[in-house]
Amino acid sequence: MAGMSVANRRRIARLIATAGLLVTVVALLIAPAGPASAHAVMVSSSPASSTVVPNGPSEVVLTFSESVRKVPGKIRVIAPDGSRADRGEPTFEGSVVSIPVDPAGARGTYLVSYRVISADSHPVSGALTYSVGAPSTPPVDSGDDSRADPVVGNAIKVVKSLGYAGLLLLVGPALVLAALWPRRLSRRGAGRLAWVGLGLVAFSTVSNLWLQVPYTAGGGVFDVTGEGLSEVLGTSFGAAHLVRLGLLLATAFLLRPLLGGSVERSDLVILGVIGGAALVTWPLAGHPAVSPAPAVSVVVDAVHLGSMAVWLGGLVMLAGFLLPRADERELGAILPIWSRWAALSVSALLLAGTVQALIEVATPKALFDTTYGRLVLAKVGLFALVIAVAAYSRQLVRRRIAAGRPTPMRRAVWAELAITAVVLGLSAVLVQTTPARTAGADVAGASEGYYNATLSSPNFSVQVEMDPAERGNNTMHFYAYTKENSPQPVVEWRATVALPSAGIEAIQVPLLPLTDNHATGEINLPAAGEWQLRITVRTSDIDQATVTATVPIG
Repeated sequence: MAGMSVANRRRIARLIATAGLLVTVVALLIAPAGPASAHAVMVSSSPASSTVVPNGPSEVVLTFSESVRKVPGKIRVIAPDGSRADRGEPTFEGSVVSIPVDPAGARGTYLVSYRVISADSHPVSGALTYSVGAPSTPPVDSGDDSRADPVVGNAIKVVKSLGYAGLLLLVGPALVLAALWPRRLSRRGAGRLAWVGLGLVAFSTVSNLWLQVPYTAGGGVFDVTGEGLSEVLGTSFGAAHLVRLGLLLATAFLLRPLLGGSVERSDLVILGVIGGAALVTWPLAGHPAVSPAPAVSVVVDAVHLGSMAVWLGGLVMLAGFLLPRADERELGAILPIWSRWAALSVSALLLAGTVQALIEVATPKALFDTTYGRLVLAKVGLFALVIAVAAYSRQLVRRRIAAGRPTPMRRAVWAELAITAVVLGLSAVLVQTTPARTAGADVAGASEGYYNATLSSPNFSVQVEMDPAERGNNTMHFYAYTKENSPQPVVEWRATVALPSAGIEAIQVPLLPLTDNHATGEINLPAAGEWQLRITVRTSDIDQATVTATVPIG
């Protein structure tokens, strides 16, 4: 390599990058196709939940609102004596899951627990009971807790945020160095920033693949097996991330001449194609790929992401390098071009974000009644603030040009960056949140509202979920965790709800233990208001604690 000419090295780099792009195309063609769905909800079962049937069924059938796929070993039917009643592997046919069971089983109550994966890679879990002949004391599922450690969900949000940050740190320096960088300035600092961005995107991609295993199968950050990783890599989610890694490798070979200032036009074209293909891998691994209009959603989400990277990456370069180092003559040439770039990026962001919001939110009511909708509103509000600051920056550029003298811009640019950093965080949360079109769907068994909270005591915490958090029947799930976020075995659960403002005294919630740290129950809440929830958890013969919460019921 030492004696190889510059032209030969460039030719080899282009060949490697092109090969990486071809491998990516092949991977996209052979990747498993996912049906148009998102965040499945169980809509019915046979036998129906809480019913009594005269004879034991030969199979239990679960029907979901969307197509689902299995998590190995996470669908179980428990007989009244606590033994396994399911026989063989369940079969998956689109949205229908059939579980073979022993029809000659004992009389009494059976517990069905399940955990499946919806088409957009998010896990869906739950449980139901049915009785043969007559009800009995419900059995307890002694299997592993099927939920992911809360640390896993938070870690996914963190690594997604790092991926977004890396993308803008990669795109911003690459564009500015290719088109706007003054020749007299050293490229070293900006080049290092681009390599940091590439590293962050690669780290985020690998981490997402790793964390997807415990996120879907349940467990902690290090509960990753070869079988689980193989399952993830065999999905469209895994294929999209592998494609991204291949494209990042191809990018690395072409990035070096660009950062060194000796890039050719053909290299820039190849980099642009690779960059566009890489952007598509983000929506292909999330909600857009399984939206009601997947082709439109994938394109607009990629445009949204690319526009964000150009705008914010350019702002980082402007604030960190060009404004402090470039002279007035250079800034007079750079800022008008950058101002046009920013205007185009913001316009694309607005258009793509509007289209995507219309698809994912679906109805005006869902904007206010779902978590996803409220996050979108928060993002829009912050974005409007950023637009105002950007308009001010653009005005400063015009003043600089008209007056032919320096105009202070750094504060405005840093203000843009600070606000958009919060927008990036909201974006990372949004991709992990059930889309409003699904959360607000009016299907049997689906939730229109939801309450979720973590209540802490000195020794453990209790995660509380109530669905739909409205008047009438509600399903409650309680999960106990140690201070280290490991499952906390519970000897006895007790829970009550009361509405003092309406004179309703404490109502006992009948609870069914599903695992050693998970219990569920059904309660009918007759009125709206601020209900007082009280949960007592006994972890040994002498240790117990009580936690409380106020639950708004609509």
